[in-house]
Amino acid sequence: MTCLLPGGFAAAGVASGIKPDGRLDLALVAVTTGPPATAAAVFTENLSVAAPVVLSRAHLLASDAQVRAVILNSGCANAATGDEGVRAAALMADTTARHLRAEPEQVLVCSTGPIGHQLPPRPLESGIPAACAALESSEEALARAARAIMTTDRREKLASASLASGPQVTGIAKGAGMIAPNMASATMLAVLMTDAIVSAPDLQAALDHAVDHTFNRLTIDGCMSTNDTVILLASGVSGIAAGAVELVEGVTVVCADLAHQMAADAEGGTKVVHVRVTGAADDASALKGARAVAESLLVKCSWYGEDPNWGRVVSALGAAGVLFDQSAVLVAYGPEVVCRDGMPVDFDHEVVASYLALPEFELNCDLGLGGGAAEILSADLTHAYVDENMGHS
Repeated sequence: MTCLLPGGFAAAGVASGIKPDGRLDLALVAVTTGPPATAAAVFTENLSVAAPVVLSRAHLLASDAQVRAVILNSGCANAATGDEGVRAAALMADTTARHLRAEPEQVLVCSTGPIGHQLPPRPLESGIPAACAALESSEEALARAARAIMTTDRREKLASASLASGPQVTGIAKGAGMIAPNMASATMLAVLMTDAIVSAPDLQAALDHAVDHTFNRLTIDGCMSTNDTVILLASGVSGIAAGAVELVEGVTVVCADLAHQMAADAEGGTKVVHVRVTGAADDASALKGARAVAESLLVKCSWYGEDPNWGRVVSALGAAGVLFDQSAVLVAYGPEVVCRDGMPVDFDHEVVASYLALPEFELNCDLGLGGGAAEILSADLTHAYVDENMGHS
């Protein structure tokens, strides 16, 4: 997929030495044409919040949402690091600003990696100037930036969409584990860019809508990170003022693509699962029920085992804390109904087994109570997930 940088933006990805194995670990996205970009952002709701999130929130306010660059590192979350961590986050912003001839508050900072480790200053002091010097408005530069923010990700994540009026929306992201709803989402970082002219309120509204309908409806393991950040920058270089509707649609398309890539790259995951709940009392109840199913360890293990264990699904729905009538519930894997009116039905086990062997499938649940509907994107739980996480903080 071609993911060109929107007008006015450049990107870079370099190896600074934060990761001891020499992999790319420092990414930079910057506005190189015209004035600073208008910015919008959403952050983790975790009360154990990382220093970069605190700094970026403050910089958005101080700059009146006018941003020149986003500097991101992998290999260290700079979370639970006290005053030293605050100084490291400020060093990232100050060094980037100095080399781009910007104000420090015009730089946002993101970090990802293990929690509770200090971010060493020396790689930043040499790596950030190198990243500034390497800035390019090319597809390869954007791909390098996407690779530089990877932690346990197996592949970089990029997505792009064109608005009807012409401007482009492009984004990069990382995330494979510690992903759960509420950005408000997970150990996930995303930077989106558009060359449309957009006011700060409209930009924030578009991002809020997109995140709520994509990243906030993705759960890998039900764990919310200390560092989650999604940033949307508008350079205005196209000279075209985007309509509110097309902007929301374009940003949502890009976020949905990135969220799906995260689900497909889930730590240890072998299957992407769309959990759909219909027939709920209202949409909020449907969303709560779908989330309960998607985060049930028993259900997730059954997906890995390719077992249509609908009893676990019904149990999760009943425990979700929403209006529920066991005698009305239906469960189906794709079109194959395995439970109706809360009771087992005859089904073709070979057909269902073949369906569950697919790398992506649907789990459909109907509560039979009303018109509420919602969907959560998730993944299975495997031995490899435990192997990946039993030694990391």
